[in-house]
Amino acid sequence: MITSYFERVGSLRLDEHAIEKTIDEFTNDLLNGVLFGDSGDCPSTLDYHWPSISGFAVALPIREMEAIMIRKLLCCGVCLGILLLLISTVAPLAADKGILRAGAAKVDITPAADAALQMSGYANRTAGFKGIHDDLNVRAIVVDDGSAQAAIISYEIIGLSNAFWEKMTERITRETGIARDHIVLASVHTHAAPSTGVYDRGQLAPNQAAYIARLEEAILESVRRAKSALQPARIGFRTGKAKVNMNRRASNGEGGWMLGNNPDGVSDKTVAVIRFENLTGEPFAIFSNYGVHGTVMGPGNLQISSDLPGATSRFVERHYGGKVISAWTSGTAGDQDPIYRTGTDFQNVTALGSILGEEVVRIADAIKTTNRAHIHASQRVVTCPGKRTVQAPGPGREYKFEDSDPVAIRLSLLVINDIAIAGVAGEVLTNVGLRLKKESPFNHTLMVTHCNGSSGYLPDDAAYDQVSYEIVTTRVKRGCAEDAIVNGLLAMMGELF
Repeated sequence: MITSYFERVGSLRLDEHAIEKTIDEFTNDLLNGVLFGDSGDCPSTLDYHWPSISGFAVALPIREMEAIMIRKLLCCGVCLGILLLLISTVAPLAADKGILRAGAAKVDITPAADAALQMSGYANRTAGFKGIHDDLNVRAIVVDDGSAQAAIISYEIIGLSNAFWEKMTERITRETGIARDHIVLASVHTHAAPSTGVYDRGQLAPNQAAYIARLEEAILESVRRAKSALQPARIGFRTGKAKVNMNRRASNGEGGWMLGNNPDGVSDKTVAVIRFENLTGEPFAIFSNYGVHGTVMGPGNLQISSDLPGATSRFVERHYGGKVISAWTSGTAGDQDPIYRTGTDFQNVTALGSILGEEVVRIADAIKTTNRAHIHASQRVVTCPGKRTVQAPGPGREYKFEDSDPVAIRLSLLVINDIAIAGVAGEVLTNVGLRLKKESPFNHTLMVTHCNGSSGYLPDDAAYDQVSYEIVTTRVKRGCAEDAIVNGLLAMMGELF
């Protein structure tokens, strides 16, 4: 009987649950007196070589002893030795739980120069792009706490459809083992990238389909590389401020509303930063979040660019000598444009990217970190009554709409320690994010939009009083989106307590 326990210990291969089960069985057998057969004595000779455990081989020679008392005492020693071995094997496994590992990667998704893809973001721009100003990338950060893994993925495209999210996350889960509800897949919402058909809802052109297939492979590869780069790490969070965004719901001087600059409108200037560093204190990944559209460049631009989001990421990566992956995500930017908007001068992109990038770096360098990590994640879909605009407001025209199909909105929650990353599949207006941060039970809460699908503009209730572009365009009727998002995410947070 006892030799079978030696053999089992050697075959457990550091499987925590199997070791704990073996401890329970061994203890029961010892208390019930069945370890050594009917005689209750140890075997007269135990000359047994233990199997290799964690790379160590242990020999235990026991010569025949005639004294019964010595044999019985030896039995106790052998039993105690097995228990200590089992417990010492479990200890390092338990210690690894709650200890952070993280990895990051970047993969290029710039289209071929001759791809002639239609650009996204402005309806009047139907021709293919004419050049490439700067590269597009997908950046991934994978985190592991010993019990769960999660992936944060930022890609420099305007957005992707719900159907693409379904296919993409299913594949990530199948090929990397990261659970679907532990995936944050978010676009930066640049308006200078190829169109992906997310808003057209029509048949994709062959060159669009080919590019999206390439994008799918790149997203998957970024997660694979980030996961393979997992290393012992430390994490920390901090916020700052940057004044590169402005409310864009402006009065047109005729009693209506237009896209413009509204310095008196609500605007969240918060820059949220998560720093990932190795155990020597060197950063290797920096996550940032800020509420602004990627629309420094306007409809007159025909060059591929990641716009302000990409300029910020490049600034941060250059600052750290190319040793850091800088994943930028969009906050509540549904009603926020850059202070320099919809132009044709790339110097404005560089200028605003430098301002925002400098603040990201300043914040990151002041962050205190810990190697402890506890990861929790969940997702759910909420549904709002739908509407369709029949007549846009204008001179002599009233705003008219009619009921339409309900709108599904995917909510995502990824919590690392006391950092709550709340994802929403749509273009959320600022007041919704401010309310969530105010009511959140977590010390640090941020909202990632354009996350895990696309449900269009998602206004707060009060925003419907001003019939702006966002209200005309949204597919959600008044009185639902704000409460559905905030209360839905708060309920998901509450389930963790």
